[in-house]
Amino acid sequence: MNIKNITQKFTKVFSGDFSGNPMQRQTPDVMFCTVEPADFDQTELIDFNEELSFEIGLGNLENDKDFLAAQNLPDNVRSYATAYAGHQFGNWAGQLGDGRAIYAGEIQNGNHQTEIQWKGAGATPYSRHADGRAVLRSSIREYLMSEAMFHLGVPTTRALSLSKTGEDVIRDIQYSGNPQKEQGAVVVRTAESFLRFGHFELLSARNQTDLLKELADYTIENFYPEINSENNSNKYIDWFQAICDRTLNMIINWYRVGFVHGVMNTDNMSILGLTIDYGPYSMMDGYDLEFTPNTTDLPGKRYAFGKQGQISHWNLAALANAIFPLINDSEILEKILDDYGKRFWTEHDKMLADKFGFDEVLQEDERFFTGWQQLMQDLNLDYTLFFQSLEKPASEIKTDDFSNSFYRNLNENELKRLSNFIEKYQERKLKNKISERESLALMSKTNPKFILRNYLLFEAIQDAENGDYKMFFKLKEALRNPYENLFPEFNQKRPSKYDNQTGCSQLSCSS
Repeated sequence: MNIKNITQKFTKVFSGDFSGNPMQRQTPDVMFCTVEPADFDQTELIDFNEELSFEIGLGNLENDKDFLAAQNLPDNVRSYATAYAGHQFGNWAGQLGDGRAIYAGEIQNGNHQTEIQWKGAGATPYSRHADGRAVLRSSIREYLMSEAMFHLGVPTTRALSLSKTGEDVIRDIQYSGNPQKEQGAVVVRTAESFLRFGHFELLSARNQTDLLKELADYTIENFYPEINSENNSNKYIDWFQAICDRTLNMIINWYRVGFVHGVMNTDNMSILGLTIDYGPYSMMDGYDLEFTPNTTDLPGKRYAFGKQGQISHWNLAALANAIFPLINDSEILEKILDDYGKRFWTEHDKMLADKFGFDEVLQEDERFFTGWQQLMQDLNLDYTLFFQSLEKPASEIKTDDFSNSFYRNLNENELKRLSNFIEKYQERKLKNKISERESLALMSKTNPKFILRNYLLFEAIQDAENGDYKMFFKLKEALRNPYENLFPEFNQKRPSKYDNQTGCSQLSCSS
């Protein structure tokens, strides 16, 4: 297979504007607009994910570098951008749409369909007074992190290629009134579908119920084959339940690996429960439920680490309101949402039990988990390194084992608290019905040895901007084996010199 097998099913099913006009505007009667990517004169392919390309049915595209940079497209690729809406920071934002993403279409490989997008290839009608470009900095962040999440076992979009465009792009990284030139880049990203909560919110807000039903049916038929209820009303109920299930699985995995999305607007929520739109994200360094990597999220910290479960619940409620005309049963929707809140904590506790190497969740574990969480919060211990320090026979664990996860010197009382926790953990481990070996195996496959910390990305980006990609490729190798300690130099807490560094602990939505 190759790029000549790419089709655009979405544009055949739904109404669109085929003018190719990129002028930014409202598009009330269509679900997409055709748009041509920008022309780039001196593109350069930085990396190509050959394994993924063969997996989805595209094959070897290294000789199709123009396609990877959205240039000189074949006749079968009629690129387009879709319209959606959303709630941003809790407020209704109206029409949004693909402002930096342009679809190439989808490719079929057996029974598996994969959508293909360029991110950063130019303006669309939905760019909202922006240029539709992306910079090398943010493109490296999305390219590496989406692949890191995949190898960690977290549902996510994936990255196919990273190319430089050869042009400069103006960005104000901290919105401080000090814009700078940065190198432009394009990422090709893939997913089974890029449909978002916001696609359904837009149609509901416009009272386009027939089109809302058509989009829901399209989504169920193509991406939810397990739903086959004959009764239309039951079909949509089952579908919403499945969306909740997938979203729950995604968020629990975020907590498992310590991922903070940073901007969980409803337009950034995948209808398939995939992690999507890697902007001001961060992996957790020092444990802090109030940590948000997004400067735009200050001071309210709506999207802080500890609130991601609550916000996913809020976003699902917004989706429930959007698809209500298809179900017309507020009680069943409220029950599904209420169950989501209860199941979230049940699954969260199961996840924590796995991280601690417990074979099951006991009634007393709620108190144990709460005490651990308070300890981590008060002492600001490194989340990933803390669990690595537990990976030894419980009887052998000592306070000194955790020194590599300290971000400050602990006083005598704090060290005593840590020591007391270790004793409680050792007592709890004795209640396991599995062997210590089985417990450690469970921990080993649950707790990563490598996470793509922001400071590592920062260093790789600095080097790449100067034409040096050694760090980039070394991180790429490390992220493919996150449960092995292949590069001990990466398995370290964030150096203090990066504590307040823009691009490490502080990012904006332009990241």
